[in-house]
Amino acid sequence: MKQRVLSMLVDNTFGVLSRVAGLFSRRGYNIDSLTVGETADPRYSRMTVVVSGDEQILDQIVKQLGKLIDVVDIKTLKEGESVNRELVMIKVRAEAKDRQGINAICDIFRAKVVDVAKDSMIIELTGDQSKLKAFLELMNDYEILELARTGITGLSRGAEDVRYL
Repeated sequence: MKQRVLSMLVDNTFGVLSRVAGLFSRRGYNIDSLTVGETADPRYSRMTVVVSGDEQILDQIVKQLGKLIDVVDIKTLKEGESVNRELVMIKVRAEAKDRQGINAICDIFRAKVVDVAKDSMIIELTGDQSKLKAFLELMNDYEILELARTGITGLSRGAEDVRYL
């Protein structure tokens, strides 16, 4: 199974997310990750969808998405030709004796401690999936109380394939 990261420019209107998700649901495709946010032009949103499947299924997904009236542009974000990031927030149990070790791991990964309580810490980290995976593996030595991930978002490198509207 291959994974494909799709960056879509969509109309920023009511129901767009529902129509895109419905397309996947009706055809039995799974969405691995989905992020959506308004662009610099408030008429449009950038939707980043990560999907898995064989080459035929992935091509079919792109074709079906292209038929949706709300989809203005679709790009496949290829490795090496794009920059992809994800945000993770992790709450770990952190007694006084654990804080120095947790802070040392945070320093190595350039993670940011965004909240400290008597018995826990909340840490924020942005990076590619391999960086987040390595960080989470080291944090498994501590008790993870809660974890939230944003999903992948990204842009292609350079200005050659920018769509101006």
